Amino acid sequence: MPNSQGKHRLETTRRRVLKAGTIISLSGAMLPTTGLAQQAGPQPSPENGVTVPVSFRVNGRPAALDIDARASLLDLLRERLGLVGAKKGCDHGQCGACTVHMNGRRIASCLTMAAKAHGRDVTTIEGIAGADGLHPMQQAFIDHDALQCGYCTPGQIMTAIACVKEGHATTPEQIKEYMSGNICRCGAYVGIVAAIEQAAPQIERS
Repeated sequence: MPNSQGKHRLETTRRRVLKAGTIISLSGAMLPTTGLAQQAGPQPSPENGVTVPVSFRVNGRPAALDIDARASLLDLLRERLGLVGAKKGCDHGQCGACTVHMNGRRIASCLTMAAKAHGRDVTTIEGIAGADGLHPMQQAFIDHDALQCGYCTPGQIMTAIACVKEGHATTPEQIKEYMSGNICRCGAYVGIVAAIEQAAPQIERS
C-alpha cells in the first residue's frame, strides 16, 4: 500500500495526465476554422450523389462548400472541416457522442442533415473555450475526473452546457434526467453530475 505522500503524488500525477489529455482532445481541437474548406479548395464528396452548396458559421467562423445532399452534419464536420471533436458513436442518435449546438440548441449531429446548417450557427467542442482558457464546463470535468476513456466527453460537455443554459441544472435529479441521452460506457456519471453542479453558477453569470 502506498503511504500518504506516495498516494498524494499518484493523485497529483493522475490529475495532471487527465488535464493534459483533456486539453489536447477537447480544446486542442481549438484550431482556427476560417477558410478550412477554402484553403484546400472544393473537396470532392465521398459519395456520388447530388451536391448542394451550404454556407454557415461554425465556431464563429464562416464556412462555405458544396456537400453531398445526403451527408449528415457529423460527417461534414469531421470529414470536410476536420472538426473531429464530435464523435461517431451509435450513428443513430442514441448515445449523445455527436452532440453539437445549432443556433444555441443541442442536436445530435449524426441525425441532422448537413444542408440544414445553411445560414445557421454551429458550435462544436472545439469552439467553446475562450481566449483566456478552458470553458468552465471543461474545467469542471477535469476537476471532478468526469471522464475516463474520454470518447463520450465532448458530447457530454456540449449537452451539459445546454443543460445549464436551458435551466435544467437546479437539482441532481434534473441534471440526471437531462443528461440521460448521453451514454458514458465507463460509468463516470457521478463526476459528470458534480462537474455540472460546479460549472452551473459560472455559466449562469456569463
